[in-house]
Amino acid sequence: MKKFVLLTIGFTQPTTEIMKSWNHWFESIKNRIVDQNGLVNGKEVTKNGITNLKMDNDAITGYLVINAKNIEEALTIAQSCPMITSTKVYEVMSHESKP
Repeated sequence: MKKFVLLTIGFTQPTTEIMKSWNHWFESIKNRIVDQNGLVNGKEVTKNGITNLKMDNDAITGYLVINAKNIEEALTIAQSCPMITSTKVYEVMSHESKP
């Protein structure tokens, strides 16, 4: 199995219906989740300073690390996400230990 990071994009004020959708999705993939958390109070650091990030349709609102056989399987899992705007999928690079 490989590891993939799913970044959930987009924020809208959660309703009971939205939360039920998310909870159902998390339950459906619980055997694949390695780590997960929601994100709030974001800041962006650049050479010009620090900016507060808005909780809007462009916000990164959470991440999941999942196990999947390949990118195709990870994408299928992401497609079933009750996303607000989108879900970005990245493969986690594996680091082989050297003696």
